[in-house]
Amino acid sequence: MLRFRILYIICGVLCACGYSVTYSQVQSVTFENVHVIPMHEEIVLKNQRVIIKNGIISKIESALIKPTEQTDILIHANGKFLIPGLTEMHYHLENDVKDEFKLLIANGVTAVRNMAEYEGQDQIMIREQANNHDFLAPYYVTTGPYLKANDLQTEEEVVAVVKKHHDRGYDYLKIADDLPENIYIKLLKETSRYNIPVVGHGQRKLSLEHSLRMKSIAHIEEFMYIFNTEQKTDTTYLKQAAKMIKTSGVYVSPTLGVFEMISRYADNKKFAILKKSEQIKYRPKAYAAYCLSDSTHYRSNTWFTAPESLLRLEKELQWQKDYTKILSNAKVPLIAGSDTYGLFLPGFSLHRELELVSSAGLSPYETLKTTTINPARYLNRASVSGTITTGKLADLVLLHKNPLQNISNVRTIEGVMIRGKWLDRDALNTMLKEVEEHCKVEEK
Repeated sequence: MLRFRILYIICGVLCACGYSVTYSQVQSVTFENVHVIPMHEEIVLKNQRVIIKNGIISKIESALIKPTEQTDILIHANGKFLIPGLTEMHYHLENDVKDEFKLLIANGVTAVRNMAEYEGQDQIMIREQANNHDFLAPYYVTTGPYLKANDLQTEEEVVAVVKKHHDRGYDYLKIADDLPENIYIKLLKETSRYNIPVVGHGQRKLSLEHSLRMKSIAHIEEFMYIFNTEQKTDTTYLKQAAKMIKTSGVYVSPTLGVFEMISRYADNKKFAILKKSEQIKYRPKAYAAYCLSDSTHYRSNTWFTAPESLLRLEKELQWQKDYTKILSNAKVPLIAGSDTYGLFLPGFSLHRELELVSSAGLSPYETLKTTTINPARYLNRASVSGTITTGKLADLVLLHKNPLQNISNVRTIEGVMIRGKWLDRDALNTMLKEVEEHCKVEEK
């Protein structure tokens, strides 16, 4: 995926961003008369009582019976819908970490996989403080630095880079470039020694099977370049390849939304609409100004802006949606990630990603799996996350409307429970307002 990136504010040390109060959960909570979408199957459990104690789902029972336990807080859900917290599997920290976490949580995101450590960042510190509950934050895992071919030119460099990843304690090693076969194989061998999963872009100059040796592929766009022209138009081949992908066990993140954003930058009419987006207020002025300038890659390069290029982009997005459906039919595990950058804002971007995945032909339930149970299994957290069942962490989202009827209903957030802490709509709105006000301060 070609993109521009600018790091306007890098906050590796969270205390400098205003996080100083240790978070702890002491209250017990009851959701009364709520419709539960547990996600281990396509079902709505109507009129339930969900009891949370010590940040754990303690009991799920019918709201028609007398309560079997008392709690500190009673939430009258009154027929609203409870789903597991959402997971963003392709996140990039580009501005103030405090602000971006607020955007994520306000949009129902309770777990995140960061996909690069940029210069000046300390992603290990961010992860440790987030997961040690030093402040209210999504569950957090991270790759190391964004690696390209220049970073891995010799087998000796591969050994050194992998050892550094191990010593630093990154969860994943991210590659974002084509590597020579010997370098790629050496990388896989070295990461296997340390049990560091390799994730990221496919190997476009090697066979499909080479890319399937990774833990996950970051963009369905990658298959457009791995397959040749004839293969991309051969439905029989595409289905056979999907079976091969399924057999390999690799996870795939479609990231359709970030590809759609290219045309929103490149097309003058769409760009004019983008400039009026309400979400711009959640970005620092200098950062937003750059994103909305004509100097960005997607505005200055005719490969994107020419009339024939706009048509190509439209056709390529449709191909990606079609192949997302083929992979889904083949039961390839899909994980939702929006590749946050520019004005594709954290949290908001995941909702758009889900809408595009659903528009590819997946049912709302299949789409919701890509941001709940599928990521939980990928992150080895299925025992504690991904579904609403007793004994699991109370990372939950309360919705006004049923997402199994329309995936866009995931946007109708009434409140978020993260690590057992309840944030109602007013609290979420306050968080968003805090981000807006902080961005105004950064303008000065």
